[in-house]
Amino acid sequence: MSPVRVAVPDGFSHRFAEVNGVRLHFVSGGSGPAVVLLHGWPFSWIEWRALIPLLAERGFTVIAPDLRGSGDSSIPAGHWTKRDEAEDLHQLLHHLGHDQAHVVGTDVGTMTAHAWAQAYPQEVTRLVLSEAFLPGYGLEDHMNHATGGSWHFGFHAQSDLAAMLTDGKEEQYLGGFWSMMTRGGITDADRADLLRVYTAPDAMRGGFEHYATLVEDGRAARANGPVGMPVLVLNGEHGLPQGVLVDGARRAATDVRADIAPGAAHTFAADNPQWTAERLALFFTTTPAV
Repeated sequence: MSPVRVAVPDGFSHRFAEVNGVRLHFVSGGSGPAVVLLHGWPFSWIEWRALIPLLAERGFTVIAPDLRGSGDSSIPAGHWTKRDEAEDLHQLLHHLGHDQAHVVGTDVGTMTAHAWAQAYPQEVTRLVLSEAFLPGYGLEDHMNHATGGSWHFGFHAQSDLAAMLTDGKEEQYLGGFWSMMTRGGITDADRADLLRVYTAPDAMRGGFEHYATLVEDGRAARANGPVGMPVLVLNGEHGLPQGVLVDGARRAATDVRADIAPGAAHTFAADNPQWTAERLALFFTTTPAV
């Protein structure tokens, strides 16, 4: 694996941990209650780079892992489910000496965050779901291209085929997604580091594996039922339409509120980190949650 090259904010460091049979890379810093930030596709921890020092300033220990298969984390063979990813994070949290955490997911990280909350409801104290559709609670309606769904779900789900067809064309394929998903928060330096990790051996397949089990993930989510911790749904003003995620969250959880990050796109935490830090801190520290 190539050395980690990107700089981290002052007070943060790159670290690795062996958990659940995988080697997870994560960036951490700060002190206080733990906040775990789960990135989306095609990103890594770097999606949170502008946000993490702002959360640390507000009194939190911030942990931003690369999900298995992504970034500088290891890429297991075969497929894995969101429940598998959730187990990685459960073990990482305890490896770092924390019993509970506020968990923030975006894009495919939202799906993993929800699976974690279902598997360990006493561990996830407050849950943020953002910029995604939830498996089992609305996603499936948006996976069928024949009925107006997005084409990329089906293509990415064929992870080996998709990796073969994008081999050597990573920048051309991913560049369009990066440009469409941000309003300037993802910088040229961020893109260079993302291209570094996504051109590593087997890395495109590793990213596509987040899509390979979505139908199975949805069945598991419905079987496990709603979660009871406070939930905040966030979207960028110029990101995905929020209604589908809010409707799904209200079926998947019993205590839900929602907000919009002004001026931001899909990468809302990078596009408007100051607003995001303030909104998250308010949600994490206010009782009852707002």
